[in-house]
Amino acid sequence: MTNSNRSHFVAIFCGVILLATLTLLTVEAAHAGPPDAQAKRSPLLAALQAELERSMNTLSALDPPAYYMGYTITETQRADVSGSNGALLNSNEARNRWLEVSVRTGKYELDNSHKVGERQMASGGPGAPVPIDDDAEVLRRAIWLETDRQYRAASEALIKIKTGKEVKVETAEGRAPDFSREEAHTFIGPQVSIAVDRQPWEERVRAYTKAFRESPAIINSIVTFSAQAQNAYQVTSEGTQLQFGQIRYRLELFVQGKAPDGMDIDRYYNFDWVDAKDAPDDRAVHAAEATMRKELEGLVAAPINDPTVGPALLTGRAAAVFFHEVFGHRAEGHRQKDVTEGQTFSKKVGEQILPAFLSITDDTTMKKLGKQDLLGYYQFDDEGVPAQRVPLVDHGVLKNFEMSRSPLVGFPRSNGHGRRQLGATPVSRQGNLIVQSSKTVTNAQLRVKLIELIKAQGKPFGLLIDDIAGGFTFTGRGQPQAFQVLPLVVYKVYPDGRPDELVRGVDIVGTPLAALTKIVATGDTPEVFNGYCGAESGSVPVAAASPAILTSELEVQKKESSTDRPPILPPPAHDVIKTGGLQ
Repeated sequence: MTNSNRSHFVAIFCGVILLATLTLLTVEAAHAGPPDAQAKRSPLLAALQAELERSMNTLSALDPPAYYMGYTITETQRADVSGSNGALLNSNEARNRWLEVSVRTGKYELDNSHKVGERQMASGGPGAPVPIDDDAEVLRRAIWLETDRQYRAASEALIKIKTGKEVKVETAEGRAPDFSREEAHTFIGPQVSIAVDRQPWEERVRAYTKAFRESPAIINSIVTFSAQAQNAYQVTSEGTQLQFGQIRYRLELFVQGKAPDGMDIDRYYNFDWVDAKDAPDDRAVHAAEATMRKELEGLVAAPINDPTVGPALLTGRAAAVFFHEVFGHRAEGHRQKDVTEGQTFSKKVGEQILPAFLSITDDTTMKKLGKQDLLGYYQFDDEGVPAQRVPLVDHGVLKNFEMSRSPLVGFPRSNGHGRRQLGATPVSRQGNLIVQSSKTVTNAQLRVKLIELIKAQGKPFGLLIDDIAGGFTFTGRGQPQAFQVLPLVVYKVYPDGRPDELVRGVDIVGTPLAALTKIVATGDTPEVFNGYCGAESGSVPVAAASPAILTSELEVQKKESSTDRPPILPPPAHDVIKTGGLQ
């Protein structure tokens, strides 16, 4: 999801719905192995290549010339089963193909994608559906029409850009080339597919959501199972030819309640896996449901926390989301180039931005961390560049950015982070953001340090932030360089030994440069969140991992609250006075 006003600022909202791991993760990472052996080449590649050569021969000789062209067909096979409150909502399967045509006019240094001042030239559109039959003539006809549309749009954009540049002041960022020169890659991997028997999953989502009806505090419950196999076929005028696929499964659990004052209380729990045999069993799902129910019932009755500033401890999952929001988005390369962005880190390469015991990498070659699958893994990004391990921060010092094929001064090449949702234009995005620490203590010792900080600062309590739904961040110039992270489960921790107190209505707020320097220690056990993050190029799967962190100062504000009160009557099954008037 994206909440933005591009003329002045960008508010990036990440619905990073959490996967709360049931087991502790080891720090060892399982990296992707060597490329798969050559598989059978799809006839789609031949059709794409033939039309690419025909179009490039003609369009490269026109004025303005097309200097680069790329064709991608993404084939998606998907099954979804969803239920609510004990009944089935839907159950369906679909298969489709989507064509995306990239035409760049001009040259690598200046092309139709160039941004003039605050105005971004419009692209030719999101692409077009194509037939699922492997009929080369029909496919080439669809490619031909989309190529013509994209070339015309690119030509018009380049003319406006050249005119606009004459009356606009050129910035240092704007002097970087518009598109990077990259090596051509050829990879023909096996095509993937799924065979899902939906009937057992229909029964499971009925049973899972029916179990939530046992709690009178739960107003609504939804459980969704999804399975997706996606194959990408890509050719470019630079010589790249790619064929690769990826399978993902997800089980999402969601419940909603309402506090007496009308505040919405939501709890999420997700399972993600890539091998059908790794699906969670009923015991694991019911354990998650029991936790969700207990937390929601506690939150409905919990008091609202007032705005405070003080010490806080974030568990590994919460810390992972914190780093994704506060640091990760500001390390995306295109934000350093766009003059409408705040460019928080643009001039800080080589400077210390974090405590010296912290290092951060974005490694999209990682399939797993410990036994946990990572959603940010892929073989090639959406611009045909291989996935890479990118050291972003080394012992507190900023070293690099997540780069797409939009280069920066001093960073002329992509490092495999050009990503997009189908139908959007790729920009630099996060993948697997991994935080590591050289100053670790056990989580129990970290809690002791929290209490010591509370006492040293003379505060009545500190906060333990155990789970986070997501958040959003302003990165645009002209708006405060602020972030807001949305916790789900927060406890007050008292220094006098009183039991922790569950509170609600807490949002973490602050500014990145200050917040990142307040971290004083970390735990020794990394935890993972998997989710989907929304920004300019749509919603993309991401992961982040971090140990628990202790911060000396964290500001929280009251969460926005609804004015709608809870239902007047209890749920029918929990009404003391039954139908017929008998008590």
